[in-house]
Amino acid sequence: MAVKVYIVYYSMYGHVETLAREIQKGANSVEGVEATLYQVPETLPQEVPQTQSLAGKPAGIFVSPASQGGQETTALTAITQLTHHGMIFVPVGCTFGAGMSEINEPKGGSSHGAGTLDDDAFHQGKYTAGIVKKLKQ
Repeated sequence: MAVKVYIVYYSMYGHVETLAREIQKGANSVEGVEATLYQVPETLPQEVPQTQSLAGKPAGIFVSPASQGGQETTALTAITQLTHHGMIFVPVGCTFGAGMSEINEPKGGSSHGAGTLDDDAFHQGKYTAGIVKKLKQ
């Protein structure tokens, strides 16, 4: 029975697909291995990259990785996606107030954005909407 290897990739312009196909060839060159490609479907409407319609728009980030899952690293990595589109990152910073630093109960957010708890997410939504409203004036 062949060992199955799945190569999951996303490719907007075909460059990553070319790499994925070469990875598949390399994997299939190993006896007893069957490599299959799976392309993640495109979800970004074509007019967005063509018109740069996201440039200058405010955006926030929220994540929910498992324990020791790298919440801050995940959020910081996601910021690069915003910069590619010219978006304005709106962090919540320390606007959570004293509640964020209380250690008598679990907390799930950070200055980057909400992480696990509904209260943090509600605050982020309210805070970000306030910033968007100010920018619109």
